[in-house]
Amino acid sequence: MVATPEKVHATHEPLSGKDRVAVLLMGYGEVESYEDFANYNEQALNLLTAKFAPVPTWIYPPLAKLLALFDRHEWGHTHHDFISPHNAIFEQQRAGIEKNLQEKWGDKVQVFKAFNFCAPFLPNQVLAEVKNQGFEKLLIYPLLVVDSIFTSGIAIEQVNNALVELADGEEHWVKAQRYIPSFFNEPAYIDLMAHLVEEKIAELAGAYLPSQIGIVLMNHGCPHKAKGFTSGIAESEAMYDLVRDKLINRYPLISVGWLNHDTPLIDWTQPNAEQAANNLIQLGAKVVIFMPIGFATENHETLLDVHHIIHALEKQHPGTNYVQMACVNDHPEFMAMAAQWADAHIAELLSEETLAVNPQIAGHHHHHHHH
Repeated sequence: MVATPEKVHATHEPLSGKDRVAVLLMGYGEVESYEDFANYNEQALNLLTAKFAPVPTWIYPPLAKLLALFDRHEWGHTHHDFISPHNAIFEQQRAGIEKNLQEKWGDKVQVFKAFNFCAPFLPNQVLAEVKNQGFEKLLIYPLLVVDSIFTSGIAIEQVNNALVELADGEEHWVKAQRYIPSFFNEPAYIDLMAHLVEEKIAELAGAYLPSQIGIVLMNHGCPHKAKGFTSGIAESEAMYDLVRDKLINRYPLISVGWLNHDTPLIDWTQPNAEQAANNLIQLGAKVVIFMPIGFATENHETLLDVHHIIHALEKQHPGTNYVQMACVNDHPEFMAMAAQWADAHIAELLSEETLAVNPQIAGHHHHHHHH
C-alpha cells in the first residue's frame, strides 16, 4: 500500500505534552566547590535535621558555617581537596537509564536529573525546564535504594514546593503523575549485590578459606527516632537479610554495617561499619570486604568514610586485609533494571487520560454542602 504524503508528514509532527513523559530522576547531589559548603549544609540541615532533632531554625545558618569549616578541613586538608564524584556518576546514571528507556519508548520519554541540594539542578529549577519543554506527565523517580523521610521524603517535599511555585492560571500544567518509591527489595537488585560480592571474592583467588572471608554489607545509617516519619530502618534491614541469605551458606561471616553520621544526642543504627568489621575479625576473618548495598551512587560516605574506617582498622589489626568495593553506580545491569522498573509506570502515564487539576478549587472544598 502506498503511504499518502499526509500520513508520512503526520509522523514527523512533534509529540504533544500528553504523548510524552518526563522522568524526574532525583538524587542527593554533592557540592563540588568549597564556597558552596555553608549553603549546602544549611539546605541539608533545614530539610534533614528538622525531621528528627528539636533544633530551632535560627541555629541553622551559624551551624552550617561551622560545619563548613569541618568539611573544609576534612575534604581539603585530610584528602587533598577531595571532590566527590557523586554528581558525575549520577549524570552517567541519568544518561544510562534514559538510553535504556528510549530504546523502548523513543523520544516519548526524557530523563531529567534533580539534586536535593545542588543548583543548578534543584527540583524547582529542573521542573521549570520540564514545564518549558511542554511536558504534562511526570514520573517522580528518586534513585534511592531505601525509602525514608531523609531520602524520597525530602524529594517529594521539594517537588511539591516547586509545583506550587510553578503553578499558573486556573489549571495545573501537570496532568498525570506517578512515583517510584525505592528498590530495596527488588529481586534483580538483591541478586546483583550478591553477585558483585561473589565476583570480588573470586578475584581474591583462593587466598582465604570461605569461612575466613568477612563481608560487611553497608546500609545507610538511620536515626531511631524520626518523629513518626519512615526512618528507613525496616527496609534497610529487610534488604540486608535478602542479600545475606544469598551468601551465607558459602560465606558464614557476614554482618550489616551502618554508615552513620555520628551526630551528638541522636541514637543511630548499630553496629556501625567499623564495629561490624571488628566483630568479624574477632570471629576469624582474615580479609574484610566492604560492600555498600544501601547506596546506588558513590558519594563521600562510601568513599571517604569507608576509607577512614579501613585506615583505623589497619592500625588495630595490621594482619588483616581490607577490600573496599564500589557502589553499583552505572553498572550496565543496574541501568537496565532501573529502566525496567519505570516501564510499567510510563505505560500507565502514556495511556492515561490527562486530569485537569485546578488548584483554586481546593480552597472551596470545605464549603460544599451535601443535600
